Amino acid sequence: MSTHFEGEGNIGSDPQVKVFPTTDNSPPRGILRLNVFFDNPVSVGEGKFEDRGGFWAPVEISRDAATCEQWSMLYQRGMRVMVTGRMVQESWTGANNEERSAMKVRARSVGILPYRVEQVIMVQRNTSEQPAQQTSSAVAEDSFDFDDDRPF
Repeated sequence: MSTHFEGEGNIGSDPQVKVFPTTDNSPPRGILRLNVFFDNPVSVGEGKFEDRGGFWAPVEISRDAATCEQWSMLYQRGMRVMVTGRMVQESWTGANNEERSAMKVRARSVGILPYRVEQVIMVQRNTSEQPAQQTSSAVAEDSFDFDDDRPF
């Protein structure tokens, strides 16, 4: 059973990566796990807020192992994130044969929110993905062509 989930919260611990080999020649798969506290700030007057109903949830992102390893270096403890995905209930049998269950988020995306972020450095796209370069190096900053066919 699962339901759509969207929430904003803080990463509470360092990211963890698990790598799973594949049976064919495809690259290994990975799961990046973040522990996130999804808060619910409610105004209590005079510009002050109180958390009511916040909760911790494990957030898992499934991608190829290399991407998970790269992303694990980007996400940091204390970072504010916006998570979109599915909330799912996972069940298992515990050590004393008792039935156990917990909720987790299978994330489709985890966006880094700009709180406390000082700098973002973008790397160049892979050359096989780059559109053709412009031949003129002197292009005015405000002369954007919104009818271009560049992929986003």
